[in-house]
Amino acid sequence: MRLLVPCESEGQAVTLSAALAASGLEVAAIEYMDSRSLRLLDDGVYARAGISRPPAGAALLLVQVETESRPDEALARLDVILQKSRVAGDPVVALPDDERTAARLFELREAVPAAVNARVGDAKARIHPGIQKTAGDFIVPVGSIDRALALYRGAFERRGLEYAIWGHISDGNLHPNLVPGSLEDVEAGRDALREMARGVIDLGGAPIAEHGVGRNPLKQLFLRDLYGDEGIEQMRAVKRALDPDGKFGAGVLFAAARTS
Repeated sequence: MRLLVPCESEGQAVTLSAALAASGLEVAAIEYMDSRSLRLLDDGVYARAGISRPPAGAALLLVQVETESRPDEALARLDVILQKSRVAGDPVVALPDDERTAARLFELREAVPAAVNARVGDAKARIHPGIQKTAGDFIVPVGSIDRALALYRGAFERRGLEYAIWGHISDGNLHPNLVPGSLEDVEAGRDALREMARGVIDLGGAPIAEHGVGRNPLKQLFLRDLYGDEGIEQMRAVKRALDPDGKFGAGVLFAAARTS
């Protein structure tokens, strides 16, 4: 069963996520979309999901609950949690056999990164070819998600940057994304991500989560921040033992040659 839950604010979304995680329900996943993400979507996406455009400052949660063929009991428990969390709006519910509604709710979630990517592509075409996607893939302990969100917002806003944040809030894995308006925004966004990465490590998290490192120089820097020079050298020793000629995946994970 999937539910799309409107929240009045980021704080309410964080509180509700924690309440759902502690509820005893089999919550498989909770996806978070902040107010800036929601502003990027067109009205048709909301219409297909069966909701009106959320007001300024609102957030959405897409919650997946395993019901074991007893949705009525789960819905009753969910209603109690929503009331205790002071959620005023009615959720959109896709019951286990309602695949059409479930697909439309998932479409809304997927429309967020697609909208950001479209903005990046448009800026690249109109403003400067050097503009590119600039985003974080950070994970923190779920109990620190409120501090992580404040960290991400602060790093962008102190630099006067437009942004959107969404992701897997039930895992503590969120994606702060720059919405660039210039090439200078991209460089400032990278600097913001470096600040976020250091803060995430301080929170006991990792600045590299589900999407890995690859050949991304910024993520390679994050890897060094996370494990230090000694940790990187230990990884390199394993690499040298298994691939002494450096033929496999050259430049992946960390630069092909050690940097100081």
